[in-house]
Amino acid sequence: MQISNRWKATKEEWAILSYYQRFESLVAFVLTIVIGLTILVALYQLTTDVVLGLVRGVLDPFNHDVFQKIFGEIMTLLIALEFNHTLQYVVRREQSIVQTKVVVLIALLAVVRKFIILEVQDVSAGHLLGLAAITLVLGLTYWLIREAV
Repeated sequence: MQISNRWKATKEEWAILSYYQRFESLVAFVLTIVIGLTILVALYQLTTDVVLGLVRGVLDPFNHDVFQKIFGEIMTLLIALEFNHTLQYVVRREQSIVQTKVVVLIALLAVVRKFIILEVQDVSAGHLLGLAAITLVLGLTYWLIREAV
């Protein structure tokens, strides 16, 4: 029922929107569909890999590399879900553009994912220092944006 009401409201608002607002809404809607399909395919692939791996006995969840790979894929799905959730605000015309605070938060999630899948023995100290600096700057930026609002 809610989808029907939202569809009616969108049809009524469409006439008063500028061409750019219409374009922005259409792009956000198409991106939402594409990201949604991507999430579904990735979730299906992750689920089948984990379930079949456990059933066949080839997936050892206590193996660090396996756990790291699976958790990295889960984080990727969470990042995509958050991005898709953000686009919903644009589609529903609750926000005209994607909010900077949310983009910074998504970037923080992506850096956290990088730390999770990172093989410490394979990277240089400079690489780790760079990731730490990015994390610090993103955290500080998020804190400043949050305090400003």
